[in-house]
Amino acid sequence: MSNELTRPARLPPRWVVRLAWKAHRAIYRVTRGHVGLWSSKPNRWGAARLTTIGRRSGEERSVILGYVRDGPNLVTLAMNGWAESEPAWWLNLRANPEATVELASGRQRVRGRAASGEERDRLWAQWQELDTNLDAYAARRPGETAVVILEPTSDSAGN
Repeated sequence: MSNELTRPARLPPRWVVRLAWKAHRAIYRVTRGHVGLWSSKPNRWGAARLTTIGRRSGEERSVILGYVRDGPNLVTLAMNGWAESEPAWWLNLRANPEATVELASGRQRVRGRAASGEERDRLWAQWQELDTNLDAYAARRPGETAVVILEPTSDSAGN
């Protein structure tokens, strides 16, 4: 067995991950949304801006996430940069599943839920095709990483 297979996947230090996402959000903000979001393609994930309602504050909270498409749905991973804790956006979405997603192509209202069973396995495999280290990264977390489905609602134009 090669050392590559037995070594855990290496991640940059936590501060680098946090700095990269902060810089991404700043670029999005400074360009007023003209830069920072892109569409997913069959061999590449996209970037979207998810706005949830804070479970404690009741105020809007936004985050930029990677996603892949599954038919009309967007699929993302509740990974928090592979840190142990659940990302705040996922905790907010579990408390109030109604949210807004801003894509490179426009805005839409969505309802979030966790995939389970065969659906989760299929969607996890889709992400594995894009990132061969996915299982090694996920193994760093104490529990199972939620595969989150964002389903468009009938009010798909957003607000």
